[in-house]
Amino acid sequence: MSLEDVRALADAIRAEMAKAIVGQDEVIELMLVALISQGHVLLEGPPGTAKTLMAQAFAGALGLDFGRIQFTPDLLPGDILGSNLFNFQTSQFTLTRGPIFCDLLLADEINRTPPKTQAALLEAMQERRVTLDGETHQLGERFMVVATQNPIENQGVYPLPEAQLDRFLFKLLVPYPDEGEETRIVAEHGARRGPQRPGDLGVRSIADARALEAASAAIDTVTVADEITRYVVQLVRATRDHGELSVGASPRAAVMLANASRARAALHGRDYVIPDDVKALALPVLRHRLTLSPAAEIEGRELETLVAELIDATQAPR
Repeated sequence: MSLEDVRALADAIRAEMAKAIVGQDEVIELMLVALISQGHVLLEGPPGTAKTLMAQAFAGALGLDFGRIQFTPDLLPGDILGSNLFNFQTSQFTLTRGPIFCDLLLADEINRTPPKTQAALLEAMQERRVTLDGETHQLGERFMVVATQNPIENQGVYPLPEAQLDRFLFKLLVPYPDEGEETRIVAEHGARRGPQRPGDLGVRSIADARALEAASAAIDTVTVADEITRYVVQLVRATRDHGELSVGASPRAAVMLANASRARAALHGRDYVIPDDVKALALPVLRHRLTLSPAAEIEGRELETLVAELIDATQAPR
């Protein structure tokens, strides 16, 4: 698949998702970047902003095997991974696979379950495999987690630990639509009854596993100049030396930022990365990996502003 083919495929996926989702162009763009670079996405936004529908439409347009877990306080790791159950008729243990065995997993309201259960996703997200009773079961190379969380409520929720957050390529903020978009939403969906299903809204599958593998392979043709590599490293290292940050980004963040930049370049039909690719992705890559210092919190500093200042202060190659 050529880079122009990758770009055409991305445009077709956007068009299919637009049948169900009004607006949210930037979020959809970054979900495509995560897909091509084989990363995971954390969607954060208030209820009713179509986070779940977006994930469903995304899987539907891609032709991916979709799985959903509604995270609750009583959810156990076995409810996600599955378990070996004893069959009295055969006197043998048989594997009952959990919902994690799919291509695209929607972890809905992931912060409503305790860290013990959240941690069940760690191996799957990092290694694309699951270990049950000492036996390893491989997940597909296309395995992707799209998790959602509600930033408004702070009772009955369990913030994701840093190790869990670091497995997500992007943390994307899903905002309320503007007035024009909200008017379109009400006009298009206000007359419908019952649950919103992407298939009922006209979303059809326009890709398959082979096409997605070819699109990911096309990234190998995208080159990253030494100057761009140094720029990525300098930007990430600047987060560790900043006086207003108590925790900076890890080397994994730098690797992910470079890979995502290659994917963004491919989606724009380029076989080389430019500084604007890095700048466009720095905030969603870094915002969930940084922690403000106590003094910065008291002063009311915001991570979004701080990352923007770091991007401006780090000299980009010309």
